[in-house]
Amino acid sequence: MEERRRIGAYGVCRDGERVLLVRGSATADFPGVWQLPGGGLDHAEHPEAAVVREFAGETGLTVAVAGLRDAVADVTRYPDLEVALHTDRIIFDVTPTAGTLRDEVDRTGDLAAWFTPAEAAGLPLLPFTAELLGLPVDPLPARTARAPFGPAPTDRRQRFAAYGLVTDPAGRVLLTMIAEGYPGAGKWHLPGGGTDHGEQPAAGLLRELVEEAGQLGRVVELLAVDNLHNPAALGPEGRPLDWHGVRVIYRVLVDAPTEAVVTELAGGSTARAAWFLPEQVNGLRLTDVAALATGRRGR
Repeated sequence: MEERRRIGAYGVCRDGERVLLVRGSATADFPGVWQLPGGGLDHAEHPEAAVVREFAGETGLTVAVAGLRDAVADVTRYPDLEVALHTDRIIFDVTPTAGTLRDEVDRTGDLAAWFTPAEAAGLPLLPFTAELLGLPVDPLPARTARAPFGPAPTDRRQRFAAYGLVTDPAGRVLLTMIAEGYPGAGKWHLPGGGTDHGEQPAAGLLRELVEEAGQLGRVVELLAVDNLHNPAALGPEGRPLDWHGVRVIYRVLVDAPTEAVVTELAGGSTARAAWFLPEQVNGLRLTDVAALATGRRGR
């Protein structure tokens, strides 16, 4: 079965205790099933811009992003098309600023409405929506057929990754150095990387933490989402590639730190790993995402 991936942005919009949901239309994968408003990112689009765009199209409301709530992943299988679609979903808290609630027209949604928690509990909900609302997660009904997936583009790529601002009880920061032959070689980077198909973002980060530095950590909170677009990246075969990366950053605590040792197989993208006192970080060559997370200038 072919493995495909997509990245989506969704919003929790509340009016008092009520939450805004949209229902799948007859052309959706799951007709009659409700979910948080949102949908897939366009290429190079920031997740915050995507959730604002999707809300306008699906509900008629203009919203502002008020905060980052969660990042989750799930897989939908299409046996007739021999495709397994992994969706990384970035969830924001949003507040309405203008517009009038209306239903989406001629798309995958056919109804938008407000529900109290008790009312939402009686609806068929997509699992990620039920989980975000703290409601029981029920199996999905049988989905409808969808249009065949087109061929994957060869000249552009979208990648989801999870990274960590990793500290220990003494306040040290764990960083990893990018190996030769990879973009940013020689710079210090946050532990983490691309998640595997079917893998949750936080779980992927903790796996990478073991592989890149030999540390066992626990995720404390989701800090930020970062968007990277490089329309002239160098692809793996030496050809130009329109690259779009979406990166979530978690705060991670290593309760019992050990010497940082790279344990992944030789040939990986990590050359070394080390712990640093906060005042030492300013003197390092940092990647942009490491500088963002640490609040340090680097060099």
